[in-house]
Amino acid sequence: MNVNRLALIFVFLLGIFIGVAGGGAAGGIVGYLVSRQTVAQVSATVAAVNAQPVTATTSNAVAPAQSSSVSETVVVSLSDAMVEAVKRVAPAVVTVTVESSTGRGSGSGVIISNDGYIITNNHVVEGGRRYFILFADGTRRQAELVGADSLNDIAVLKVDGEVPGVATIGDSAALQPGETVLAIGSPLGNFRNTVTAGVVSALNRSVPGSGMEGLIQTDAAINSGNSGGPLINLKGEVVGINTMVVRNELGFGSSAPVEGLGFAVPSSIFSNVADQIIRTGQVRYPFLGITYLMIDGEVAAQYNLPVQNGAFINPGLSGQPAVLPNTAAAQAGLREGDIITAVNGQRLDANTSLRQLLLQYRPGDTVELTILRDGQEQNVTVTLGERPSNLR
Repeated sequence: MNVNRLALIFVFLLGIFIGVAGGGAAGGIVGYLVSRQTVAQVSATVAAVNAQPVTATTSNAVAPAQSSSVSETVVVSLSDAMVEAVKRVAPAVVTVTVESSTGRGSGSGVIISNDGYIITNNHVVEGGRRYFILFADGTRRQAELVGADSLNDIAVLKVDGEVPGVATIGDSAALQPGETVLAIGSPLGNFRNTVTAGVVSALNRSVPGSGMEGLIQTDAAINSGNSGGPLINLKGEVVGINTMVVRNELGFGSSAPVEGLGFAVPSSIFSNVADQIIRTGQVRYPFLGITYLMIDGEVAAQYNLPVQNGAFINPGLSGQPAVLPNTAAAQAGLREGDIITAVNGQRLDANTSLRQLLLQYRPGDTVELTILRDGQEQNVTVTLGERPSNLR
């Protein structure tokens, strides 16, 4: 092999070596710069969380992790958001003590007005003779019952004098499954302002046997005494009032352990209910006069329905006729088998129940229902009646 050929081979190998080494070094430099940039971005996010009102989007945003320190920074960001949310609402959370002819009971509540109005559950105050409010700072004051609504399990109490805090009501319609939420209350009546964390498990839930619909389902721990306390988002806004938890003894046909099945009345319902109670002392509900099933995939399959959402007029297991005589529905010509798909153009869907839409109106209001009948869509005008007080 001549010298010229050896020289060429040497130059070729040297070029490969320089290319590999140089590429590795360049890659290392790029990786280092990207890592520094990512950490800087996440650190900026943490600073923003601490300095400004927190949104669920900001607090749950996770940058691509380049190192363990980045992951830790993101966790701290979510933790800080939760702490700040609790700080905003905690002064407005109260313990409600009820004295009745059969003894004492307790629940939770939340102050919604500088005038001293407090939301809690109807089942917390039901049967009570005297009511007392224990504030977060440990002070105690007597309250009066303004009014209660058994249909949505909401009641309003009032205390005189200054209050330590007022909660902000949020928009439950903006919630999404998987979003972080916090429950605050007094479990067992003793552990004031206990905070539990979870997620929105589902929206627009109905609990069989309760007569309630449109509920927020959450896996945040809710115990006896939490009833009436707030469910809040990461802005510290009240998006629900905790109302019940499903346990094995409620008889849902399963002996398997039940965990993380809590439910709250959404702000889209309780705000309207509380407003009516404060203004008039009672709630007047619009009334169609139908027995219906909210449609989901299972109901659609069971009854061979052409849609996956809506209110199917059907007697089901209620024992009542599908359309009650001498009611708004009967006068408008609604029939068993009709499917209501919209109210004044607002569609019923997986997150919107018929009751939620009707609660936007008052008895005597005229609305246009979109219905499916024999596979054909049509509009029906209905003048809403008033729900009889003996109906749940």
